Amino acid sequence: MFAVHLLAFHFTKLKEDQIKKVDRYLYHMRLSDDVLLDVMARFQAEMVKGLGKDTNPTATVKMLPTFVRSLPDGSEKGDFLAVDLGGSQFRAHQVKVSDDGKQSSQLESKFYPTPKDPDSVLSFLMQLFDYVADCLLDFMETKNLKHKKLPLGFTFSFPCKQTKLEEVRFLLAWTKHFKVRGAQDTDVVSSLRKALQKHKDIDLDVLALVNDTVGTMMTCGYDDQRCEVGLIIGTGTNACYMEEMRHIDLVEGDEGRMCINTEWGAFGDDGALDDLRTEFDRELDLGSLNPGKQLFEKMISSLYLGELVRLILLKMTKEGLLFNGKASTALLTKGKIEMKHVSAMEKYKEGLSNTKEILTELNLFPSEEDCIAVQHVCTIVSFRSANLCAAALAAILTRLRENKKLLRMRTTVGIDGGLYKTHPQYAKRLHKVVRRLVPNCDVRFLLSVSGSGKGAAMVTAVAYRLAAQRKQIDAALAPFLLSLETLREVKNKMRTELEYGLKRETQASATVKMLPTYVCGTPDGTEKGKFLALDLGGTNFRVLLVKIRSGRRRSVQMYNKIFAIPLEIMQGTGEELFDHIVQCIADFLEYMGIKGARLPLGFTFSFPCRQASIDKGTLVGWTKGFKATDCEGEDVVDMLREAIRRRNEFDLDIVAVVNDTVGTMMTCGYEDPNCEIGLIAGTGSNVCYMEDMKNIEIVEGNEGKMCINTEWGGFGDNGCIDNIRTKYDKEVDEGSLNPGKQRYEKMTSGMYLGEIVRQILIDLTKQGLLFRGQISESLRKRGIFETKFLSQIESDRLALLQVRRILQQLGLDSTCEDSIIVKEVCGAVSRRAAQLCGAGLAAIVEKKREDRGVDHLQITVGVDGTLYKLHPHFSRVLRETVKELAPQCDVTFMLSEDGSGKGAALITAVAKRLHNVGQK
Repeated sequence: MFAVHLLAFHFTKLKEDQIKKVDRYLYHMRLSDDVLLDVMARFQAEMVKGLGKDTNPTATVKMLPTFVRSLPDGSEKGDFLAVDLGGSQFRAHQVKVSDDGKQSSQLESKFYPTPKDPDSVLSFLMQLFDYVADCLLDFMETKNLKHKKLPLGFTFSFPCKQTKLEEVRFLLAWTKHFKVRGAQDTDVVSSLRKALQKHKDIDLDVLALVNDTVGTMMTCGYDDQRCEVGLIIGTGTNACYMEEMRHIDLVEGDEGRMCINTEWGAFGDDGALDDLRTEFDRELDLGSLNPGKQLFEKMISSLYLGELVRLILLKMTKEGLLFNGKASTALLTKGKIEMKHVSAMEKYKEGLSNTKEILTELNLFPSEEDCIAVQHVCTIVSFRSANLCAAALAAILTRLRENKKLLRMRTTVGIDGGLYKTHPQYAKRLHKVVRRLVPNCDVRFLLSVSGSGKGAAMVTAVAYRLAAQRKQIDAALAPFLLSLETLREVKNKMRTELEYGLKRETQASATVKMLPTYVCGTPDGTEKGKFLALDLGGTNFRVLLVKIRSGRRRSVQMYNKIFAIPLEIMQGTGEELFDHIVQCIADFLEYMGIKGARLPLGFTFSFPCRQASIDKGTLVGWTKGFKATDCEGEDVVDMLREAIRRRNEFDLDIVAVVNDTVGTMMTCGYEDPNCEIGLIAGTGSNVCYMEDMKNIEIVEGNEGKMCINTEWGGFGDNGCIDNIRTKYDKEVDEGSLNPGKQRYEKMTSGMYLGEIVRQILIDLTKQGLLFRGQISESLRKRGIFETKFLSQIESDRLALLQVRRILQQLGLDSTCEDSIIVKEVCGAVSRRAAQLCGAGLAAIVEKKREDRGVDHLQITVGVDGTLYKLHPHFSRVLRETVKELAPQCDVTFMLSEDGSGKGAALITAVAKRLHNVGQK
């Protein structure tokens, strides 16, 4: 028993001594975590360089766009063919993908030999692709597929520059011992298509060309939708991942993500890894087919690790450290030690016996010490490979996490390759080091099954799905794309309706009511005094004290308080509404300490009113969600006075009832005398403008001008724009408080745009194009999609990740692809709104120009409203549309500062001034 223990001790001591000897000899191959973190940082810098348009030409890590923009979502279906060229064998595959509720895929394959020496056998490019086409024909005959027209995916595992999913500009370089003459600078897909066309009895179209790494990611992505990284560690090595489009300078567009094929094998070709490369790496590189190229791959992939071990053993032998200094002819021969030998020698239990057997086959006569040392050399070489691979992968995972702005990320890496799958310790080492380098990433490693072939079919299947979805989405949004001709028709119809509203005989039936406001002047700078202003036009109600100073130090000071209008008050009785308003006024007067003063008051009442004078306004009809009873047909000023009398606490001099649109025009008119139009583009939509009295048949007098409140929201209530109303507009209208009314406003105002978007999203979800076909409870709720979300979602500065967060706040669990579609829907709805608003405004400025009898008109439009002010594109599209439809009008848009509050006070001040002038 003692002898056994002594023998074990002797062996352990022997092993330790040999390991220490090899560790000292290969010290530079043993990489600490600090070194790996440094490699990780270097690779991150190379990734950034490869993504930049200006820096890409000199980058070694080429970061090639693959034009794969979407991962499988489980809804793919159909039959697909795939061919796989890139390793020691060429393969043809038939892939059947099903989404019959079980999400499954079936793969049938056939292997064909790739000639051992492609340089001599496949001398010219077309010979290679003729061979591929012949093999494919044989496969289709075997599977009885010649009569079918099937889409084909092509896995081509060499660096290529793609311009589309199915279009390759040229082959960058051969790798993995391939070197076919005439191939570089040639379109690979075009070459395959030409070869296929020679076979008249088969009908195939190459829909996608993918790298084997991308294929691996897509195959694993079908089984695990968290998979967004693909990794190959085999004959060659490479990685791909899903990058944010906004970071890819090489491809136009900022929306969504695209898979980037890093081609990381060339990392270090610029000398970035020279401090880590050993004399053995340099010797191996010099003896390779492509000296100075793919240096990172030569430190990692199975194609080179066996040769690296041979070179180390040869030098150690020459230095007398192994085999008594005697090298055999086999050890001197390149390629005699392969990766399969390295893997066998590193096996846990039988590794030493395997080592002895392999070395003996090489005509070496190893001692026990030699076998231990050789086994450890293999371990160090393969361990370094796993470490370097882990460092580069950690860089990719860190970039993904930072792109998502997450403190901790959960993700899946799809992985394939003989080295990873067959080496006894490689996978465990890689996983351990990755988790050590990126502790804030929870990584699942998912082994790919037939990734390079099945993956090409998956990319093709996804492309098929996206193409079909694209058609459906385009069909849904097509009615929102208004041509210039259609917009001119809208402008002309608006002009007709404006004229109807001004004429006595047609005014009663006109949809654009053209209401006289009895505001007959704009500010001239002499206005002064203290004024109260009330502002009612939405869910909030404001009371303001406005102090106006005239002269050289002319200014306007405002003090205000905001009060909420509860829904039960908005839709209760008229008496309750006006009592609530007076309660708010009382609170404000007490707050400001002016309850005893009888101040002149301007009442901004932003609903259609028919006025008989500046202080008399009869409500035509409620809009914007108000529905208080016993108000329509009543004078709102009288209702306010009655409510003040009921309270019996204070008295006010109600001078003017005004529309917020008029207030906006007056506010801007105070700054710019050329302002004669007011536009509101917010919760509601409306325009007012100064009209010549001679054109207003419903008011007596021909001298001067009067502001007309168009109340253009009712445009189209007679059906004149039914040709541009979509089914979504009709659904929104039917579900509103006032069906059949304010149709133009329901297509252009902030109160309704979000609801239009919601209706489209429901329709697309029903078609299975969004949210995995599941309509959430949130999406069923009317009003959940507020217009402010359109503004946020369409912001150019907002990444899709933030769009997803907004949708998640709304209870909508979206993918990246969902977010792109939602953003597109929002853009279509808001763009149409801006264009329609611009067409209506163009009708007014053109009328102004013609009325003045000038060839060219210069005019200012005062604008207010959250849609105009906060939406990232609405104002630009509006201005562009006006310019396009009214080219003879030079229109300046001036943003109003509190038109509904300050404007009401200015109208009151102007009315007081004109009244005083009249009395004198």
